[in-house]
Order: sequence, then structure tokens, then C-alpha cells
Amino acid sequence: MLARLWSAALAGVEGQPVQVEVDLRPGLPAFDVVGLPGTAVLESRNRVRAALRNSGFEMPLGRVTINLAPAGLRKEGPLFDLPMAAGILVAMGVGSPERARGHGFLGELGLDGTLRPVSGVLAAAEALKGHVQAVVVPEANGPEAALAGLPALAFRHLKEVATFLRGGPAPPPARALASPSQPLGPALERVAGQEGAKRALEVAAAGGHALVMIGPPGVGKTLLASRLGELLPDLAPEEAYEVTKIHSIAGLLPPHGGLIRRPPVRAVHPSVGAAALLGGGVPPRPGEVTLAHRGVLFLDELPEFPAQVLDGLRQPLETGWIEVSRARYHVRFPARFLLVAAGNPCPCGQWGFGECRCSDGQLARYRRRLSGPIKDRVDLWVPVEPPSGKALFQEPAGETERVLARIRAARERQAQRYGPGGLNATAAVDLHQLAAQPAVRRLVERAMEARLISARGAVRLLRVARTLADLDGSDTLQEEHAAEALQYRRPPW
Repeated sequence: MLARLWSAALAGVEGQPVQVEVDLRPGLPAFDVVGLPGTAVLESRNRVRAALRNSGFEMPLGRVTINLAPAGLRKEGPLFDLPMAAGILVAMGVGSPERARGHGFLGELGLDGTLRPVSGVLAAAEALKGHVQAVVVPEANGPEAALAGLPALAFRHLKEVATFLRGGPAPPPARALASPSQPLGPALERVAGQEGAKRALEVAAAGGHALVMIGPPGVGKTLLASRLGELLPDLAPEEAYEVTKIHSIAGLLPPHGGLIRRPPVRAVHPSVGAAALLGGGVPPRPGEVTLAHRGVLFLDELPEFPAQVLDGLRQPLETGWIEVSRARYHVRFPARFLLVAAGNPCPCGQWGFGECRCSDGQLARYRRRLSGPIKDRVDLWVPVEPPSGKALFQEPAGETERVLARIRAARERQAQRYGPGGLNATAAVDLHQLAAQPAVRRLVERAMEARLISARGAVRLLRVARTLADLDGSDTLQEEHAAEALQYRRPPW
């Protein structure tokens, strides 16, 4: 007997519908899975066999062949356990073929028949829209699957699924949840002094501009960078859905997790490899740049990162996407993040601020890790000097609230001007409109003639200047805004 039902596979950060076909035939006992199954899918045979037996069902005698169509799409992960078991039950005559065809099945099976949660349910359920009326998932995945817009039927055990397939009552659809928005604390009050760096944080948060802070050890660079995520507003509904889907595929959603409302903040260690930062592997998994999508990517000790790893940031900083191409696959991951980084001016940390003990060779090797193209894509270069003793014990009051109010107002102006995404690295801008003031245009022209900025740098300078004007509540970009933006375009070396 032949049974058909629906499931889904994951490709990058998207789901692809997969039809599961189960064929039972007389013959020598065998259990074959075809259709480009991965290792975890092949191992499903043992889990399914044990789960059926321990749920009160006997594995059918004869040949069991399961086809996962389309055959050219690689299938990975344990989420095919449940559809395989459900297909076998239907092929054995235990369940209704019509009921099975109207539902998608996603989930891992324990050897005792319990349903275990799997990663990527949101993307998989989204892919099944138009193919099924509802999805059947483990109980822990119910709230996540409900976010896709399909009724999500959550079960605990394979026995419950079998009863449902026989025509039993369906459980009430799971309810979609939203992760609570954490109240923002005194982000900037925790930082002593550093008014210039705080100003740069405000500009970066308002316009999504890449920021690098350079200074000696112990001056508060890491503390400043860690505050940036707290200055960003909550995600819009469509952004929250996009971020939640990415984190679901990466397996980072908590049990019974819902929609992520706060921008993600990813802190990356210098020992990170290219695949971990940019994405890759088999199957292809999102890297840190994708996990930081719509949020903050924090690179501490920036000059300690390998040069080839940092150069991989060129494409996402420019386009908001990362293309990962290998011999077996080509995937495109979203990667529109706000880069914030901190670093020392030299290996000993005292160059330009004290007595530097580094040799010329050490300085050259240290600085070569930041290539010219990467430095040109950073909008804000900020030197951070040691705070004074007096500033260390000051207690500013209400600073964060004032900054947040200015950031919200600037983002609202940008949304009215450029659309929901606001002013970001990929937003289309009219250079003639940005440089409408003759003084602004002359300043940019002189900077280019003096080789202080490139053509890309001129565009980025005007974007920063536009953000500065929005923070000031000005509809017109003035010369002082362009001059301040030019000051930020000065790398330390």
C-alpha cells in the first residue's frame, strides 16, 4: 500500500516542501530511505522502528521504502522522524489517508515514541502554506509553528498522533507567543565620561552606521560597545518574524519560545573561523553575521581577527547579504547588521597614548589585518582616551532617556524619507539631494581631491551627515553636519 503526506526540509534560512511517500511491499524485511537523505535522516529508520514498537505497533513485515521528494534536494536533520512514522501507520491502514494528506508533519521521535522538538519549525511550517491545512508538531514546537500562520497541532507522543490519524479529535491549535521585551536600563549612565564615544554610539544607533573604537586597554571600549544594543528600538513585526526564523533554524530559540522582539546582539571572539562568522558547513548553517541580522555584531579586539576572516565582511557590509558557495550548494543568507568593534592601537595598547613597546614589525603585522577595503566600509572611527578621575565618579542622570528620544525621532524621520528600513547601508539615496547645500558639496569635493575619502567614502560620509541632521531635527543637511561626519572618516592608521 502507498501513503503520501507532507513534511519540509531546510535550505539556508528557508524551508522547502517535501512529499513523503511510503510504500509497503511483500518480500524480505528491509527499510530503505531514498531521496538524498543525510546521516540523521538515515538514522531515523532505527528511531522510527523502536518508536512504533514501543507505542504498541508492530513494524510491517516485508519491504518498506520511503521516498522524500523532490529527490534532488538534500534532506538533513531528525524532523523527518514523525512524517516517516505517520506515513508507515497510514500505509498499514491505521490512519486515514485523507487526514494525513491534509496535514504537514514535523518532529523527532524518541525510542519510546515521545515527540521531541526540532530546529527550524517556523521556516518549515511557512514552506507548507498552500499544501496543507495544519501542521502536526511536538508540543514544545507548538507556539513557534503557530507563528507561521497555519494551525499548529501539538502532540506529546506518537500514540496521540495515531489516534488523531484514526479520526480522533484534534487538540486545540497552539497559540503563538511573543518573547517579552526586556526593559532597558541606564545604558549610558554605566559609562564614565567618554562623551565623544557616546555621541558616536548615538549616531550609529540612529543610522545603522558601522562603528570602530580604538584606544588603550581599560578605557571602556568594550563597555561602550556592549551598550549599543540597548539603544536600538524594538524590532518591527516583519523584522521580528525574520529574526525569529533565523534563530529557529540555528536552534537558538528557547523551549516554547515565541517571536523575538529585541534586536539580537552577537559578540564574536577573535578565534572565530570564516565559516562560523560568515556561514557554511554541511548542511549550510547561518554564521554570526546572519545571527546578528537586524541587530548588532560586536567584534572585540578587532585587529586580532585573521585578515581573511575580516575581509569576508566586505559583501554583507555593502549589500546586507552573504553569498556562500560550495561545490554542493549555493545559499544566500541575510546579514543586515550593525557592526561595532573595539581594538587597541597596537599589541601593547599604548601607541599614541603612552610609551609603546612594540617593534616596527609587530606594528606592521598588527595593522595589516585591517585591509583598506574594510576600513573604507567603516563609517565611524572613534579614538577613546582614558577618562579623567573626576569623570569616573560622575553620575549623569537621565542621559539614556534623552539619547533614546533623539534616536527614535531620527529613525522616524528616516522611515518617512526612505521607507520602513530607514537609512541603512543598502538604502537608495540621492547624492544630489544630500549635497544640495553648496557648502556641503564643496567640503566633500575638497576631501576627495585631498585623497581623504574615496567615492564610497563620500557616499558614506553623506549618509552619516544625514543622520546627524536628523538627530538635530534639521530637514536640510548643513555644512557642520558634513564636517562632523568627515571627522569620523579618519582611521587611526
